[in-house]
Amino acid sequence: MKFTETSVARATLMIIISAFSFGSISVLTVLTTRSDTPLLTVMAWRYLSAAVILGVVVRIALIHSIPQRRVVQIMLMGGCGQALITYLSLHALEYIPVGPLAFLFYTYPAWVAALAAIRRTEPLTPVRVLALILALAGVTIMVGAPTGKLNPVGVVLALASALLYSAYLPGLGHLQQGVPALLATFLLISGAAIAFVFAALFAGELFLPRSTPVWVNIFLLVFVSTVVAFWSLIKGLSVLGPVRTAIIATVEPFFTAVLGVLVLGNQFSTATLIGGVLIAAAVLVIEWSSTHIPATV
Repeated sequence: MKFTETSVARATLMIIISAFSFGSISVLTVLTTRSDTPLLTVMAWRYLSAAVILGVVVRIALIHSIPQRRVVQIMLMGGCGQALITYLSLHALEYIPVGPLAFLFYTYPAWVAALAAIRRTEPLTPVRVLALILALAGVTIMVGAPTGKLNPVGVVLALASALLYSAYLPGLGHLQQGVPALLATFLLISGAAIAFVFAALFAGELFLPRSTPVWVNIFLLVFVSTVVAFWSLIKGLSVLGPVRTAIIATVEPFFTAVLGVLVLGNQFSTATLIGGVLIAAAVLVIEWSSTHIPATV
């Protein structure tokens, strides 16, 4: 399917907005859990509140125009896929530090590209290989390649989350075809909300936080890191396809680092700057190639 240069540029912007929005998750989660609010409590209210907000603004009647099987599949994608990716990533932190986790997780663009090439859904052109190398090099420099001996359990969990996400992204791209982006976002988030609410109930961690700052951060997680993040991801993914989307989304750790400096007082290192420049170069290469190579969605 061919898209105009304007629609490709708009889709690229959507993925960058999505990456920025998702990049705020870790910073906002740190601010929220510092008050001893359990992570499952935060995630349950994050997704549940987002589903309620989207339920108010989305045209629920449109659900009847979509095959029931598709509705169930998108909700399962949110409830099983999104929840499992989150669980594996968080569980990996019990065995390895956040730096190696980020490095291992952000190998997912390579897995997305490899799977697409194997399935012959998107060509692995020399330009895309160059963009992929630039993006992975940027992430490696930014977060640092793992050094020393890492716990193999943590490595397996981190790589499992990356592999799962590499299947999740094209799966989402396929399922949301023909479904309005806002409605697809509502279904995806509703599925995740159900999963996290049940998980919080099972763990005995579903309660109403009483701190106003906690609710401010939860609201930011709801609006920025969930509603805007998933909606813009789905909008961009429908035009660019999973490979280009995955490569462009590697700007996320750069945004996370910048927010960490602005909000948490972290140091902005030279490695972060160099990594950000390489990732920006990858985005520019993908943007250029997108106007010359038809997208497959």
